[in-house]
Amino acid sequence: MSNEETLMSDFLRKCGGVGVIDGGLATELERYGADLNDPLWSAKCLVNSTNLIRQVHLDYLEAGADIIITASYQATIQGFEAKGYSSEEGESMLRRSVEIACEARDVYYERCRGSSTDYLGDGRILKHRPILVAASVGSYGAYLADGSEYSGDYGDAMNLEFLKDFHRRRVQVLAESGADLIAFETVPNKLEAQAFVELLEEGINIPAWLAFNSKDGVNVVSGDSLAECAEVADSCMKVVAVGINCTPPRFIGGLISTIKKVVFLSHGSFRLSSCAQSCKPVFLLRLMV
Repeated sequence: MSNEETLMSDFLRKCGGVGVIDGGLATELERYGADLNDPLWSAKCLVNSTNLIRQVHLDYLEAGADIIITASYQATIQGFEAKGYSSEEGESMLRRSVEIACEARDVYYERCRGSSTDYLGDGRILKHRPILVAASVGSYGAYLADGSEYSGDYGDAMNLEFLKDFHRRRVQVLAESGADLIAFETVPNKLEAQAFVELLEEGINIPAWLAFNSKDGVNVVSGDSLAECAEVADSCMKVVAVGINCTPPRFIGGLISTIKKVVFLSHGSFRLSSCAQSCKPVFLLRLMV
């Protein structure tokens, strides 16, 4: 078993076999009054509302989340540059997204130490437990902010090297910022999955998961086969989980079954479990507070 797999298997064992991921960040930021009508979307708060991001992380931890995902889904160096920031400032805000999540975890642990009970009367949970910080990486379509993350259509001229070049520095910065793993989210096509896997093999020293999205319950949104996308993800030893997000709930069961078959055929047995499924963890349910 690789070091990456050991991290996840140890984490899940300590969680009792099931790890709970947090929920939508932008929805909760808006509930606190944030205006996210911007190409940066939730990453806009990295510029001027970091306190809100920290509070949402804390809310999810107190609701029982075991994994919190950073506010970097739509944070790209190119996106910050388009808003007038330097590449160095963009990298700094990527690092800050991880720092905020780690700070929230520290604050939560301090509250746990100061509490005489794990479960408060108002429904909050202050239970000391393993908590992972996952650095979110959205697709190229998320950067475009034109809806293409939900179609996977980047045009006929798109190629693997372009996607790798686009994501490379962002992934490197996040991987070196103190996160426990990288969460590649809403991956809309096989080409981008391949780009992420190849970037992980370029010396990235923390594990990752890939989560795909679907609108028909069979394929990813581009029309590429989910099974083939899962094979791409499963080919990389640094990928410790494969899952689904931003998909109609009625499709989740069938999609997870598809992924499980791919990983089972690859490894011959189920090895890990996460969020109610098993093997190189197949997930994804996200908590709503």
